[in-house]
Amino acid sequence: MIRIGIGGWTYEPWRGTFYPEGLKHADELAYAGRHVTTIEINGTFYRTQSAASFRKWRDETPDEFVFSVKGHRAVVNARKLAEVGEPIEWFFKSGILELGEKLGPILWQFAPFKKFDPADFGGFLKLLPREAGGRPLMHVLEVRHDSFRSPQFIALLREHNAAVAYADSDDYPAIADVTADFVYARLQRTKEENETGYAAGELDLWAKRARSWEAGGTPDDLPRVDEGIAPKTKRAVFVYMISGAKVRAPAAAMALIDRVKA
Repeated sequence: MIRIGIGGWTYEPWRGTFYPEGLKHADELAYAGRHVTTIEINGTFYRTQSAASFRKWRDETPDEFVFSVKGHRAVVNARKLAEVGEPIEWFFKSGILELGEKLGPILWQFAPFKKFDPADFGGFLKLLPREAGGRPLMHVLEVRHDSFRSPQFIALLREHNAAVAYADSDDYPAIADVTADFVYARLQRTKEENETGYAAGELDLWAKRARSWEAGGTPDDLPRVDEGIAPKTKRAVFVYMISGAKVRAPAAAMALIDRVKA
């Protein structure tokens, strides 16, 4: 399954461009859920959301829809990641499990100044729960420092079946190694002058890469840290249009969905 979407659903410039004129703000998630297949929830990074909110979001979206949830900053900003067992436990008890079958990957996003410390990140990965509520959990790490271009980091992720977020960005390291049974990509080069955010040829290329990942392949035109190739097995794929010209993110996501379906 390839899921393609956006970050959040509340953004004023989308009103009148993505959202129809006159659409109630309360109906925006339901509308977005009919046009993209996943949404990355960013608000969970900054503050605790209520269990009632998660239930509401679950019920407002289609049956096959999936959310990814950004882990709280109290976890990822800790000085010693190997000692964040209590904040992680608190995070998973805060209500996110109310998403039920619509809970997709948990994104742990680290600051650009956070460097790779093998012992500390190894300890962190050991703390991440493998399941909750009787269902498996998917964990993905977004790292933003060049020190993570290390085969040791890739090996740690594979040991714990955790993914590394591929960043299509000018600002952060691009690591396309497949390290888990799913792939997570955050595309950050949308441009306002393109109605679909990315040019047609670029969208065609991303559709090809997404299909390769899903089929168990590893695109050979993206940078990897480790020379090893992940086992060839079908995978879930999550692609988000994030940053860049955010006003174009929904159009970019919908255009990529159309290409993947073709």
